[in-house]
Amino acid sequence: MQPQHPLVLDSRDEGRTILLALAAGDSLLEHQVHERAWVVVLEGEVEIEDGGDTVSGGAGLLALFDPGERHEVRARSDARLLLVLAPWPGEGHPSQGTGAT
Repeated sequence: MQPQHPLVLDSRDEGRTILLALAAGDSLLEHQVHERAWVVVLEGEVEIEDGGDTVSGGAGLLALFDPGERHEVRARSDARLLLVLAPWPGEGHPSQGTGAT
């Protein structure tokens, strides 16, 4: 699988939908986002670590993360993922600015 940049399928205030491709062995290192995040495995096998718990699965696996919840996604095989972030952008997202003077 060739590395691919995330493909934004839709972006509006209600949410952002992104298609991701990960080659076997690639990962989205531990991170957090400002929005609620839904990760759906479309193809392949992944491991998702969340607060010390790890779940593995293939097509159809759904993981949900609250805003600010730390998690990591590792591809056990070439994988395609659908990521939904809502609302977009979430409270505290850098694109909102701080409003401080």
